[in-house]
Amino acid sequence: MNKNNGQKQQGGREGIHWADEAAAKIIFEKGEKDLYTCASGITPSGTVHIGNFREIISVELVVRALRDLGKNVRFIYSWDDYDVFRKVPKNMPKNEELEKFLRFPITMVPDPWERDSSYARHHEVDVETMLPVAGITPEFIYQAERYRSSRYAEGIRRALEHRDILKNILDKFRDEDHKIQGEWWPVSVFCGKCNRDDTDIDGWDGEWMLGYHCNLCGYSETADIRNSGGVKLGWRVDWPMRWEYEKVDFEPAGKDHHSHGGSFDTARHVCKEVYNWDAPVTFRYDFIGIKGSVGKISSSSGVVVDLGDVLKVYTPELVRYLFAGTRPNTEFTISFDLDVIKIYEDYDKTERIAWKTEEAKDEAAYRRERRIYELSRVAVDAAGKTLPLEGKPPFQVPFRHLSNLIQIADGGIDKALEDIAAQNGLSPEQMPALRARALCAKFWVDNCAPEEFRFRLRPAGGDASLPPEEREKLRPLSDGEKTAVRILRDDVIGRIENFSDDKSCAEAIYAAAGKAGVDAKVLFAAAYQALIGKDQGPRLANFLRSIEKERLLTILKDF
Repeated sequence: MNKNNGQKQQGGREGIHWADEAAAKIIFEKGEKDLYTCASGITPSGTVHIGNFREIISVELVVRALRDLGKNVRFIYSWDDYDVFRKVPKNMPKNEELEKFLRFPITMVPDPWERDSSYARHHEVDVETMLPVAGITPEFIYQAERYRSSRYAEGIRRALEHRDILKNILDKFRDEDHKIQGEWWPVSVFCGKCNRDDTDIDGWDGEWMLGYHCNLCGYSETADIRNSGGVKLGWRVDWPMRWEYEKVDFEPAGKDHHSHGGSFDTARHVCKEVYNWDAPVTFRYDFIGIKGSVGKISSSSGVVVDLGDVLKVYTPELVRYLFAGTRPNTEFTISFDLDVIKIYEDYDKTERIAWKTEEAKDEAAYRRERRIYELSRVAVDAAGKTLPLEGKPPFQVPFRHLSNLIQIADGGIDKALEDIAAQNGLSPEQMPALRARALCAKFWVDNCAPEEFRFRLRPAGGDASLPPEEREKLRPLSDGEKTAVRILRDDVIGRIENFSDDKSCAEAIYAAAGKAGVDAKVLFAAAYQALIGKDQGPRLANFLRSIEKERLLTILKDF
């Protein structure tokens, strides 16, 4: 086996992106193989939040990097739905009902929404439905099904045969106060009568028969590991057992698992010493913070942000960009406040550099930005490889401008898109991506944007049509301000079609302020009050040029 071969195959992408670096490391450490297995997984004990998603997409990005090297890759995602239901999350309905199923396997807890076959399945479906939207399509493995069908009987027996070795491995990373005391077994059993895991092992015959009794209902039996689905390995043994069973070559883990003496440390030893398999290549991923909120979501209420929430504000490409553009071991924050505008701007710049419609500062920056952009794209070819950049570059509308256009259209996405398409001569093929961004912009404006960003044009028929509470917020204009607005209407808006860009329009606005004998700031505040009932608003020149001339003149006709 030539371990240098993996690094050579990295070719022009070596060191460009962390996913390519990980792919090269996998090939270097595992050698040339017909199939590489990359794994991820989680316990569906509650909402699978966006922090959990970081592991999923981190693996998927490495899978893409391997496939771009021409490798055959199996991407598996394990649902640990045979874990114990230990606690009812705050954001779950029917809490009292769910509490009746504590200590059951999660897959046997009923769905409180009554949509799916179980509590676990409900959370699984939520994720499995959303992942393809972000271009992620793993092979799902359900651990409840695996254990109940005794697929792991050999692995369980091996753990029982090596329980002294396992005990020594686990104790190796513990101080004296936390070492295992007394008799210890690497398995637990769900009671065959009451289904809970409050059981004690009574003995093992050295082959397949395991005796236990339940501390809750008093039931006892001697179970045959080969056909009894209730026997389950403890986490620190279960994980490495599955590495060997699935022949896993790569699996990352959170920084808690990667701490010294954490579950990855012990699993590495268990995998090699008990199951004769080298632990997978790995890296540590960090936590994710949330800035702002999606509607009324808040952590204090027990409600968490999941992939579906993020996809309401960010298009699938932007979601991928957030993760592809950040090293996994770097903590970062997903924003729902004004930072959203900047994130879209950053993505648009990366897109322009990738398509070479904007020049990068040097060749290294170009290659880096292009690779981030490639991995941010949702679509891949039939082999799961990165698609080449062909045809015309995507049409871009800045997120800030699009948000303003939708508000100008009184929240009407269709009207805003019709105007954009007509003004720019867009083809039908260009519209789906633009509509996807517009849907995100509208949701963001309606649910996330700070109040100072939101606006609504005053009605053409006068303020009498406004609700009383809105009329009360309006500030009356002074005579000087009214004069300034009138001059703005006649000298600028009246010939708005003559301004070919925002700069020339802005110059005319400043000239109007001078003619009115007021400071430009006074004119700006008066114009915003006259148009949207606020002292501040979008950049005025661009704002005026984005609104139909007749509508502006109608709103300002009485000045």
